[in-house]
Amino acid sequence: MLVHPEFDPVAVHLGPLAVRWYGLMYLAGFALFWLLGRKRAADAWRGITKENVEDLLFYGVFGIILGGRLGYCLFYQPSFYLAHPLAVFEIWQGGMSAHGGLVGALVVMWIYSARRKLGFWNTVDFVAPLVPLGLMAGRIGNFINGELWGRPASSELPWAMVFPQAADGGVPRHPSQLYEAGLEGLALFLLLWIYSRKPRPCGRVAALFGIGYGVARFMSEFFREPDAFLGLQALGFSRGQWLTLPLALAGIGLWIRAGHRAKKDAARS
Repeated sequence: MLVHPEFDPVAVHLGPLAVRWYGLMYLAGFALFWLLGRKRAADAWRGITKENVEDLLFYGVFGIILGGRLGYCLFYQPSFYLAHPLAVFEIWQGGMSAHGGLVGALVVMWIYSARRKLGFWNTVDFVAPLVPLGLMAGRIGNFINGELWGRPASSELPWAMVFPQAADGGVPRHPSQLYEAGLEGLALFLLLWIYSRKPRPCGRVAALFGIGYGVARFMSEFFREPDAFLGLQALGFSRGQWLTLPLALAGIGLWIRAGHRAKKDAARS
């Protein structure tokens, strides 16, 4: 059985400025987006240039942060933030939603694609494999902060971990942050990167992201302690699982639709 090392959430102090590990993880995710995006843009058939990558990153930062924050407020504690609207801006208190961040990113890509006359689904196909490593970095940030820990686990599980930050700090738990980093982060990245190495029907890479993230998040939530103020909900699922199901179903629908469109295009040619 392991014990969480209780990292200092502040990586370094620069005078009065405290640079936190969680913020550095966001920066790492954005840096990986830029590096890998430029590599993908080298393939002319993708229809996205290196300049487009830089623009998408610039605008995407705002979409992810704004969407992530608003998503948390609306999906997880709407009554509290309706009663305390100024608390929405207190980002330093924590509270970001991966689902909200994805919605924010999609809105930004839709606007950008329309303005630059790029196909929306082609843009999403390009961006989708660049997202999981950012998700992985965020989960590692959660682990460093000692937050969003897992459900109780058997003390005989070799990697069961005690999180002293928890109210019942002596209970061994699943390090679910690392499960999520591995599943919806590294594993999903490898799946999408390999699948998208050659041309695919438009929308298929985006669809695979929706399905892959949906399955990975849904499964990992079985090991994650639900938010104390929400608990488990209908059918014993967490709020995160209920938010993830529509994404997975949309991914399946988009996969089928992309296949039908590809067959129609092939028949016309």
